[in-house]
Amino acid sequence: MLQKLSVLKGFLLLLVVLLSTVGFAQQDPQYTQYMYNALTVNPAYAGQRDVFSITGLYRTQWVGLDGAPKTQTLGIHSPLRNENIGLGLSIVNDQLGPSSETYIDANFSYSIPIGNYDTELSFGIKGGIHLLDINWSKGRFQNPDRLFNENISLFSPTVGAGLYLHAHSWYIGLSVPNMITTEHYDDFQESVAIERLHYFLTGGYVFELSDTTKFKPAFLLKSVSGAPLIADVSANFLLNEKLTIGVAWRWDDSISGLVGFQINEGLMIGYAYDATTSGLNNYNTGTHEVMLRFEIQQIGKFISPRFF
Repeated sequence: MLQKLSVLKGFLLLLVVLLSTVGFAQQDPQYTQYMYNALTVNPAYAGQRDVFSITGLYRTQWVGLDGAPKTQTLGIHSPLRNENIGLGLSIVNDQLGPSSETYIDANFSYSIPIGNYDTELSFGIKGGIHLLDINWSKGRFQNPDRLFNENISLFSPTVGAGLYLHAHSWYIGLSVPNMITTEHYDDFQESVAIERLHYFLTGGYVFELSDTTKFKPAFLLKSVSGAPLIADVSANFLLNEKLTIGVAWRWDDSISGLVGFQINEGLMIGYAYDATTSGLNNYNTGTHEVMLRFEIQQIGKFISPRFF
């Protein structure tokens, strides 16, 4: 019992330390359907759906704006026969202006039970590579001299870590996807810059309103030193374990509508549309995001649908 209490104290201490670093800007990709794309944010999520799970997501941001971000992600993860261990692979490609960044990471998680209920604390680590390619012939530039720069191709390692505390009806996660400073493309400076550490705090709770209706509010907070705190808040309803509808709001950026269909036990498709509320709303027609999740259950083992 004392050991479990010390684990919880350590988790809370780390939470306080990370939140005390809250600062300012956005360098990593952002997602509206982050609740279904958790592996790209937190390695401790590997294996937490209790099935072999594949999730793909495509996001095209600020449609109509030249050089606007386009992001593709692929997450594959599963628990091992030892259900305390989860393994996963995450791939993220993010295109912005003349740059293309690719992250390829292997994820590992280990879970321990907490208390006498269904609560578990999962520890996660990830490691991989980051590829940065910049082709200055693409896009339009405020400074035409950039066209005469040599193209850039860089390689760097990535190491990340996370915690994921969860039960049947709620979860909270804390993570640093990459603890090694890497170089990335800065669209404001039109040059290569050093990427700062990103801190993610996620959470959600599922309320069973009736036998056919579940309600889940969720949030994602992202902190980067030197940039404004990014806050995402969403509210989703799950009807008859088939249809998901909801809304989301991103601080000083957008409001969104979400819809998802559980086509069968193993296949789900989701769509989100962001309407820009910042000063960029006069220059684009919004953001589209499509998500597809395919899962394979263990033979002879039924897994009830999960809302997270």
